[in-house]
Amino acid sequence: MARATPPAPLLRLGLPAGSLKDMTLALLKKAGYPFALGSRSYVPKSSDPEIEARMFRAQEIPRYVAAGNFDAGLTGQDMVVEAGVDLEEVETFAYARQGFGRVRWVVAVPNDSPVRTVRDLMGKRVATEAVNLTRGYLKRHGVTAAVEYSWGATEAKPPELVDAIVETTETGSSLKANNLRIVAEIMQSSTALVANRSALKDRWKRGKVAEIAMMLRGALIAEGMVGLKMNVPRRSLKRILAVLPAMKRPTIAPLSEASWVSVETVIEEREARPLIARLKAAGATGLVEYPLNKVIP
Repeated sequence: MARATPPAPLLRLGLPAGSLKDMTLALLKKAGYPFALGSRSYVPKSSDPEIEARMFRAQEIPRYVAAGNFDAGLTGQDMVVEAGVDLEEVETFAYARQGFGRVRWVVAVPNDSPVRTVRDLMGKRVATEAVNLTRGYLKRHGVTAAVEYSWGATEAKPPELVDAIVETTETGSSLKANNLRIVAEIMQSSTALVANRSALKDRWKRGKVAEIAMMLRGALIAEGMVGLKMNVPRRSLKRILAVLPAMKRPTIAPLSEASWVSVETVIEEREARPLIARLKAAGATGLVEYPLNKVIP
């Protein structure tokens, strides 16, 4: 009797819907994990048969990962704090809903408010979507205040409905537009790859999560960088290397003509335009600039 074929290993991955969705899917695609997603579907199809994904709000993913519904997930560090669950933070990635960078959770009040420090919130009313995060912050500062959940339009609530708000900001423009000023910063948050601690005890799953982390890190490093290669006469090589920035050292390879070499390196994209002109003047020819998907240190 033939033995039954064991099931293929599978990693259950939670992906964020909502504001983090587009940036997350774009970065995963660049990392080598493209997902096909219908306009109304929450079950993205992975090109990797070893990954089974579901999409939920970033706020829910920490709970589902902690409960073992997912082996791992991408969510905000702030959402993990808000959920108050025990997870393994495998890696953080500096991107948020509006681009690359971190989001800040801040305490904000109307411009004409007498509140100047967090201690001035004693006995006040505070609205926020991050109730647990806010209560924990106030408790650490010895402040007792009424913290209420805000279902949206949080910036519009002071001063008529509440004395202060705790809200996210990336640029501060929305707060300024609503005549609010920042009193204190509670935390900065990045997107995090988190994992269930029990799942990581499985050797295969631990390796798969580490692979995803490495590829995502490489894709993020590649943002804003390009590859640059050129042909250089050997007599000009010293001048070229003097003006050529590189992550470590450029790759130099001989060409079929002994008096020429090929030089290749990785640079920041903003450096490319002025650098190409300098390299050309120093003797380089056949310069090619090309985009990068991943840079693995």
